[in-house]
Amino acid sequence: MIHIKELKKYYGMDETLVKAVDNIDVYIKEGEYVSIIGPSGSGKSTLMNILGCLDKPTDGGYSLDTSETSEMSNAQLADIRNNKIGFVFQSFNLLPKLTALENVELPLIYTGIGRKKRREMAKTVLDRVGLSDRYDHKPSELSGGQKQRVAVARALVNNPSIILADEPTGNLDSKSTKDILGLFDNLHKDGATIIIVTHEDEVAAHTERTLTIRDGKIAEDRRNNENTRAV
Repeated sequence: MIHIKELKKYYGMDETLVKAVDNIDVYIKEGEYVSIIGPSGSGKSTLMNILGCLDKPTDGGYSLDTSETSEMSNAQLADIRNNKIGFVFQSFNLLPKLTALENVELPLIYTGIGRKKRREMAKTVLDRVGLSDRYDHKPSELSGGQKQRVAVARALVNNPSIILADEPTGNLDSKSTKDILGLFDNLHKDGATIIIVTHEDEVAAHTERTLTIRDGKIAEDRRNNENTRAV
């Protein structure tokens, strides 16, 4: 599904050159549950932006579902973001004046799906994340955990090839964190491909595989033991 080869992302030049991502090789199979962990400034967010087609590499290749993205136009990358990738962010990124249902519908508007159909699709994914009683609630009427469930539903509504979550529990209390991680665990069991960027070991412990990033390089690529995963 994802094949990264000799990927580089550099900023500046000469004495000010910053190697945010420095010659990374990674292969992630369909259905894998992967965490990317590392300290602030390690390059993990830059790597996530490239995986999400939000940024282009300086050099190297990035293939998603056999399509080489590193040489695509901005319009082609936007099409991949709309149809193949579901994003979940730490800050939820919900529109405050829209209901939960309307927030989840948004990606479907950009793909041209009619109102009746997209409403049905939005309700289906909100039901899936346990918010069937919150369709008409606006973000200000929801808890942090509920807001993140809406964000997960929005990420799922287009049936993407991959879900990218950037610090998805960073703004949540311990109970909401447990609930959201349980939701990701269930999505993975249903066959979803999930990549989570985090700085928390307990979040990474939920995943099958952890990539540790330091100084723009992969310092470790390990398989996590299911028996030691956090619950």
